[in-house]
Amino acid sequence: MRIGISQRVDVISSYGERRDCLDQQWFRFLELLGFAPVPVPNSLSDVDGWLTALGIEGLILSGGNDLSHLPDAGNASPERDNTERALLEAARKYGWPALGVCRGMQMMNVWSGGQLTPVVGHTAVRHPVSIATGAEACFRPYCEVNSFHNWGVAPAGLAAVLLPQLTSPEGDVEAFVHRALPWAGIMWHPERETPFSEYDMQLFNWIFRGTPCKH
Repeated sequence: MRIGISQRVDVISSYGERRDCLDQQWFRFLELLGFAPVPVPNSLSDVDGWLTALGIEGLILSGGNDLSHLPDAGNASPERDNTERALLEAARKYGWPALGVCRGMQMMNVWSGGQLTPVVGHTAVRHPVSIATGAEACFRPYCEVNSFHNWGVAPAGLAAVLLPQLTSPEGDVEAFVHRALPWAGIMWHPERETPFSEYDMQLFNWIFRGTPCKH
């Protein structure tokens, strides 16, 4: 299964370059699961045509770069925002499964009509999570996650089409699923776990293959 995965944008001022990049751990993680990851460039003029030409069957919106509309956005990338909006349009159009990770979850929420809230104490830490009422089986085993973000999704800021699955100690949404589409969002980074988490692997198989979770 070919899964398109969005990339962060890093600005290399000394070369006058804006570079697309992706943590190598993503390829290790997805290869382990038997997926074929395809990095999505942020400079495409026809995102939909590129996706269909390559036979993409699912999408991951990865982490990195604040959304450009946020106050004091860090390392913002308008071209990435545009690319990811096009990715979500394509996923809705073709019915593809899609997963947002950290910034990707934030983008999914904003694109769906939600809002973001600044958070503190959630950068390079681990914290417990609570299971939301009615959570899907794949989210129930989680009790702790990693955290690398400065913006979160408060319950009041969650888009109406999304259902919370996990919450942080402060009550912010740490994971959600879409009410109608095969989409999910998570605020933690599966690619940064050592070793990779069995729960994360089950979650990805459920989202992209429809494989029932064991827990």
